[in-house]
Amino acid sequence: MTHPQSGAAQLTFIRPIEFGAGALVLLLAIYFGVVGLISGMDFTLEQFAKFWYFIVPLALGFGIQVGLYTYLKNLVGQHGASGKLVAVSGTTSTAAMVSCCAHYLANILPILGVAEFLTVIAEYQVELFWLGLAFNAAGLSYVAAMVIKATKEHKKCAINS
Repeated sequence: MTHPQSGAAQLTFIRPIEFGAGALVLLLAIYFGVVGLISGMDFTLEQFAKFWYFIVPLALGFGIQVGLYTYLKNLVGQHGASGKLVAVSGTTSTAAMVSCCAHYLANILPILGVAEFLTVIAEYQVELFWLGLAFNAAGLSYVAAMVIKATKEHKKCAINS
């Protein structure tokens, strides 16, 4: 005989996993779409092959953040509280995405008349990836801490009910 809450517990994790996987795929689609439109698909695939070990962890970290955020929002929502606490996660993920793709702006900056910026971005491409990973790690740490805290509070409420 199964515990009545075991099915509910499984459902609690399905939605965050779906949202996280969707966010990972969406971020990679944006990466390939933006870079492909700016520089062509051959260049995009070449750059992905060269820097996959930066791009994949950034997308994975973003997906995990979205999954954790969704889980936390569902958990906090069970008690009628606001999920606004974790809004900083979206900002952190956006910063990581911008850092991930910022060096590709080098291809369109001459069109925008900002050629000086071209050299800076091209020279610090790898550093921008590291910056993106640092923001991603900070976002993951923040959201994970909020999930741990909310889970403990949720258990206390369930015990006291």
